[in-house]
Amino acid sequence: MSPSPTALPPVAFIGGGNMARALIGGMVRGGASAQDIHVSEPYAPNREGLATEFGVVTTEDNADAAEKGAVWVLATKPQVLRSVCEALAPLAQAQRPLVVSIAAGITSAQLDRWLGGGIAVVRTMPNTPALLGAGVTGLCATAATSDAQRALADQLLRPAGETVWIDDEALMDAVTAASGSGPAYVFLLAEAMQAAAEAEGLPTDAARTLVVETIAGAARMLKESGETATTLRQRVTSPNGTTQAALDAFAAGGFTPLVAAAVHAARSRGAELSAAND
Repeated sequence: MSPSPTALPPVAFIGGGNMARALIGGMVRGGASAQDIHVSEPYAPNREGLATEFGVVTTEDNADAAEKGAVWVLATKPQVLRSVCEALAPLAQAQRPLVVSIAAGITSAQLDRWLGGGIAVVRTMPNTPALLGAGVTGLCATAATSDAQRALADQLLRPAGETVWIDDEALMDAVTAASGSGPAYVFLLAEAMQAAAEAEGLPTDAARTLVVETIAGAARMLKESGETATTLRQRVTSPNGTTQAALDAFAAGGFTPLVAAAVHAARSRGAELSAAND
């Protein structure tokens, strides 16, 4: 069989945490060669786990991995990314890789500057359901990024779930607030619903199953029905019925403005991370 024309070039992951693991798993499931995936990770158990589970090449040295990659995926914590990039800047200038960042709150301009300038950078924000191939990723590319490189970044992230391209990078903190942090909002809702159900007398196992399957089913309806959330909510709400009573209680407690305040707080924190780590 001839090789696929869309095969990924060698990819270097700088950092081997959970999100890197999710992307690596998606690449391998999609047919990428494990020997063309190089991962630098300082924590030995993480390195060993990645090598054992996926067969990828691991090292504790960032430059050792980066020199083997045509694409660099920056997957470290935002707080250490500047020092990591500045140490790799000479190599970046020599190799001119496509740089894909999954670090929250760090702008493409910062990354380009730290890497010495003139680098093709795609800033992305995946979320944790990427671990199941059910995530969503916002992406934004710099002017130095070619159409082919944009397509390559999309191909790299696509196994993690849907991709959404954002033209204005200033909106990437809003992406982080809506979808990057968003799974935690759903988990918090699930916690609260289960606790409330148990307070009403349901056994723990029954409460958990009822809540989990309700959220999963509602999400599937929202995704597959083609209807808006507003339409689906109205359809399940009978006048003066049980659902209406619950929604009235949510409204009285300020549910909608509270969600808006939470998302805004997350967006603002993203901007703070950028400033704090510059």
